[in-house]
Amino acid sequence: MAMQPAGNTVDNGHWHLDKRVPIALIAAMTIQTAGALIWAGAAMQRIDYMERELIAISGVGERTARLEEQMRYLRQSVDRIETKLDRLSDN
Repeated sequence: MAMQPAGNTVDNGHWHLDKRVPIALIAAMTIQTAGALIWAGAAMQRIDYMERELIAISGVGERTARLEEQMRYLRQSVDRIETKLDRLSDN
């Protein structure tokens, strides 16, 4: 049977916190985690804002296309009116 050195404990496979972990490391990890969560929350707010803006703006393109189509029809009407006026003035 093998002898264990004095002062060592048997590792039974369970997780445990060693008393040699410095408090500064635990504090740094806690602060880093909190910072990451705050950053993620702010990013999520920006994404939500941009989604709302995109939804609001999406109708603008459709309205612009309709207005362009109406302007094309108006231009054709004006051209016809001008042609008729030119014919009347030539007579």
